[in-house]
Amino acid sequence: MRISGGALRNRPVPAPRGMATRPTPGKVKEALFSIVGERIDGARVLDLYAGSGAVGFEALSRGAAHVTFVEIHAPTAAAIKQTAERLGVGKSVSVMCAPAEAAAKRVAGRFDFVYADPPYAVPPPHLTFGVLRTRGAIDAKSVVVYEHRDGGPAFTSLGFATLREARYGETVLQFLLAQP
Repeated sequence: MRISGGALRNRPVPAPRGMATRPTPGKVKEALFSIVGERIDGARVLDLYAGSGAVGFEALSRGAAHVTFVEIHAPTAAAIKQTAERLGVGKSVSVMCAPAEAAAKRVAGRFDFVYADPPYAVPPPHLTFGVLRTRGAIDAKSVVVYEHRDGGPAFTSLGFATLREARYGETVLQFLLAQP
């Protein structure tokens, strides 16, 4: 996998071996950042279920100020840290090795952009997004995106509205608005 745009364009982001990650396809990442556009510049980003970290590193490359990666699998979280150092962005990154639900209770501050790409067998992150909303980590100005499989369960929850869905093959990006 390679970063597709920005200052780190064409730099590799290695995916750890095995089944611990399912990287977001390059065409989906490009479409995502085309939709998000300039809003990523200077943003604080939360990359939940980070896997290889490709989405968060793409955000940094395109001007995000800081990315918090959340990954439950310890070797994969360690690989994200190594990739950040190799790309020279270690000071703009924090990595939490924890379940997304637990991390939602511990992350500090407000996020401008939140990306959640849980394993397709995992239900939508209702609790995680709810905790982030209740704690003020996301609000009506935050861009919240939930990636899921086409035909899989979409995110539906009180306190959130779907603004847009974009389909790319078997992948769906659901853009959510946290309501006051």
